Amino acid sequence: MSKPVKNLIVDSYKKRFEGLSGAVLIDIRGIKSNDNNTLRHGLAQKQIRVTVVKNSLARRSFEGTELTPLDDLIDGSVALAYPVSEDVSVVSVARQLVDIAKTINFEFRGALMDGIVFGPNQIKELSQYPTREEAQAKVVQLLLSPAQKLVGAVLGPGRKVASLVKAIEEKLEKGETIARKAG
Repeated sequence: MSKPVKNLIVDSYKKRFEGLSGAVLIDIRGIKSNDNNTLRHGLAQKQIRVTVVKNSLARRSFEGTELTPLDDLIDGSVALAYPVSEDVSVVSVARQLVDIAKTINFEFRGALMDGIVFGPNQIKELSQYPTREEAQAKVVQLLLSPAQKLVGAVLGPGRKVASLVKAIEEKLEKGETIARKAG
């Protein structure tokens, strides 16, 4: 391959992977073409793209980017699975690939998320992390929980007094007398 062609490929990789902070590396060698199409089509519907990369050119395109730590994981035939939308995280990519790996046989090479490198055996663990939206929902829930308890504590005694007043009112409306308990 000539140097100008290599430079074109590197530029293409740079544009394609621009802004990525993570991805999952897989080895899709030996996958039947129908399974490959199913894999790619299923992931595309989930805003995830798969790109087979030329190792040395991918390494050159990763230089100076957040994807640089992937250099050590690129060995042999490798495909990069990555989100194409900001709404999709690397955790979502890992979840989808773990689900698909149950029916289509491919090998995990590793992953990168926010500067943290995950080995091939850690992809399943990565898929169990909460996504950004899930983590934000948990934080909001944790922040609201004490406030809900406080509101309950403040309103609790008031509710007791209100229920006592209502009971007295009902007895008086029925014409019953209210007696004081001895004690």
